[in-house]
Amino acid sequence: MMRLHVRLSASLFAVAALVLCAGTRTQAQGSTAQTSGNGAYVVVDPLANVRYDNRYDLSVGLAYQHIKAGPNILQGSNLGGIDLSASYWLSKHWALEGSGRSFLGTSGAAPNTLNIRGPFIQEHVFAAGPEWLGPHNKHGALIAHVLVGGAYGKFEGDLHGNSPAIVDFYNDQIAPAAIIGGHIDLNRSAHWAFRITPDALLTRYAINYGSNITQTDINFGISVGVQYKFNKKR
Repeated sequence: MMRLHVRLSASLFAVAALVLCAGTRTQAQGSTAQTSGNGAYVVVDPLANVRYDNRYDLSVGLAYQHIKAGPNILQGSNLGGIDLSASYWLSKHWALEGSGRSFLGTSGAAPNTLNIRGPFIQEHVFAAGPEWLGPHNKHGALIAHVLVGGAYGKFEGDLHGNSPAIVDFYNDQIAPAAIIGGHIDLNRSAHWAFRITPDALLTRYAINYGSNITQTDINFGISVGVQYKFNKKR
């Protein structure tokens, strides 16, 4: 499963690299023409002022994540939600990034005598860590990050007061979490970029309720949205 997640992320980054390389060939297509004072047409490039020297940036996107609600659940949960991230750039290539992500959806449940099927679950992830600006030009950039923090898994809310062990779920808890992946940015102007964020999300929930027996889950997540770079420069 980990290899699949790595291959998916690597494939997305490879596609993005091809887009960046091809961007210079399509520069003319992204330019607009304006009339100057003497009636002549002047070509205006909307990406001419892309500099990568901003101090702050903020991004928001619609997010998807695949998880399992319990240690032995066969059916995975496809959750939808939101991804909000912000960065403070220390230099051209290095920044500190913080990310908050919230997900909601239904999950399969183990066979049970209460006929509980498809209960809603939630996962909220908060993490921070280093961010590295990789290959980039005025058309876009590849950015890598490794973030660590915690996840709050809410698995009992739709079980009507019954023990999560009945459906083989984890109990509600806060667990260590990590996010490994990055961003694919496609610039639309000096301030705005279309952002795709593929990640591997790692969590370590307790298996036996109240014990120190844990399980590490490695799941794939992705968000699609926009990034805004503020005016303040480094």
